[in-house]
Amino acid sequence: MKRVMVLCGLLFVGGLSISLAGMQVTTGPTATSLAATKIEKIKDNLYMITGSNVNPIEAFAGGNTAVLVTETGVVVVDTKLPGWGQVLVDRIKTVTTKPITTIINTHTHGDHTGSNEFFGTNVETIVQENTKANMARMDEFKGAKAQFLPKRTYRDKLTIGTGKDRIDLYHFGPAHTSGDTFVVFPALRVMHVGDVFAWKSLPYIDPANGGSVLEHPKTLARAIAAIKDVDTVITGHIPLATLNDLKIYTEFSQDFADWAAAQVKAGKTADEAAAAYKVPAKFVGYTPSVNGTFGSPKDNTQIAFRELGKK
Repeated sequence: MKRVMVLCGLLFVGGLSISLAGMQVTTGPTATSLAATKIEKIKDNLYMITGSNVNPIEAFAGGNTAVLVTETGVVVVDTKLPGWGQVLVDRIKTVTTKPITTIINTHTHGDHTGSNEFFGTNVETIVQENTKANMARMDEFKGAKAQFLPKRTYRDKLTIGTGKDRIDLYHFGPAHTSGDTFVVFPALRVMHVGDVFAWKSLPYIDPANGGSVLEHPKTLARAIAAIKDVDTVITGHIPLATLNDLKIYTEFSQDFADWAAAQVKAGKTADEAAAAYKVPAKFVGYTPSVNGTFGSPKDNTQIAFRELGKK
């Protein structure tokens, strides 16, 4: 409770209100977050509108947004926080006049789905089926706002478009949530992984929405094994990464899961184990958590212990 209160206090100063339980967020652009939200060309007809990739608290705009300009219109991957729809439109207009036709959400959280409503019901929204179920529990999609729930879902894989406009959607199991989508642009060798790889720290796992500390690295490993010919990775919140970065992050996540299991076997309590956790020296540039809040050792250890049958 103390951690949430401290975080909320910090975020309130920056003009943001956030409920960590379901990542249901309400905010509007601030001067700082607007300045941090740029549109950057990745390759050919693919762009990224940056999110909170400098500091998730000081420049909170939501997750990184991918923009694919196709022959028939624009596909947007993740819509940031509520209140950011017009900013997305304005940024997209600097590179194309084509209409936005499709939204893909990598998962349910409000910093990735928050501006879906802005685009109305004429824009097709696509998510993994578990994500739609998770979104249906969010206040932003209840009652009259249920009309903004995605109309199209998939279970394991879905392909939309062809040729240079082709997009492959994959789901490999629980990780950050129960419905994480890996969005692949095969012609460009780029993949958007959302918050399955949000930053170079312990993952933020959301068990209320089906996330799992123990399954997180396994799901990442399945994705890496199955998806070929990708060299560039759009993360949830930090700047562009490489496939090798994703492989190292998978090792980092697996190392933590193995460490947690060893702590249980050694008879430690979750609090004792979390207090002793240190990032192994081989993971250069990694930190235990983001600003001591998101994905903390304490949270991840408690979740792992519960999954391992120890409270």
